[in-house]
Amino acid sequence: MTDLVIRALDESAAHLFDDMPDPLDARVGHRRTRHRPEWKRVALRDGTVVARGAWWGGPDDTEPLNVNWFDVAEGEEEAGAELLRTAPWQVELELTLPGDWREDPHRRAAAETRFGAARAAGYELLVERFLYRWTPECGLPERPGRLDFRAEPDDAVFFDALRRIHSATLDAHALKAIEEGGLDRAAQEELDFFHWCPSPREWWQIAYTRAGEPAGIHIPAHNPSGPCVGFIGVLPDQRGQGYAYDLLAECTHFLAERGAEFVAATTDRGNFPMAANFAKAGYPIERERINFEPPRTE
Repeated sequence: MTDLVIRALDESAAHLFDDMPDPLDARVGHRRTRHRPEWKRVALRDGTVVARGAWWGGPDDTEPLNVNWFDVAEGEEEAGAELLRTAPWQVELELTLPGDWREDPHRRAAAETRFGAARAAGYELLVERFLYRWTPECGLPERPGRLDFRAEPDDAVFFDALRRIHSATLDAHALKAIEEGGLDRAAQEELDFFHWCPSPREWWQIAYTRAGEPAGIHIPAHNPSGPCVGFIGVLPDQRGQGYAYDLLAECTHFLAERGAEFVAATTDRGNFPMAANFAKAGYPIERERINFEPPRTE
């Protein structure tokens, strides 16, 4: 087998990124994503692209936040691993896959090739997630009317709520943050993400019961690709009442009333209660996402 050449791209060589088949419809999944040419890399063998990766960040970010497009030709797992291994950015890997990838043998094989390359580069599976996409054709979910929603300008209130919510969470990213830095870190990472989103701070809301007790929070947001459910969380002492659905319904209405033509959302596959709420609210699963952690450095 001939030697592998790893190449970073620029505007003049950006076309090389398109020189591979797309069996997992990544281009469809990234139809609203903007990738910078200088954050793209390819692996070539005999002048043929056998692996490619696109790192991504927001428009104001100076470094990528993740690599969210990663393709590897069949039998070229080591090329894909080398592409990740030699990258200047060791960040989380997000593989966005069609919803039927497990059932379709060709798509499953393509996905497994990418998983194998990631593992060979030292990446470890973190979580599998559902990606949802609500549109007006789905119909607005009914508002139960059990909660009052109010804007809250004090970040400290949200920080306290997030600490309480994450004290009993099923979210894999939050659990990782707790393991690495405790509840304060998990809450701060959420706040940092909300502030990173280009949507107004005034959109963040606390939900209260009719008795005036805080029940949870919801964060309608826009990320760089468009409107999304930024966060839904019920306080531990208010769980068991089905309030997560109320929060999701309100978040959807909030964004729709401000002109959203779609609302994106995600939840972990293992978070069965939240997945059930998305189904109840009329959110169809559009794709799935597999998140891998980069190799840990001591």
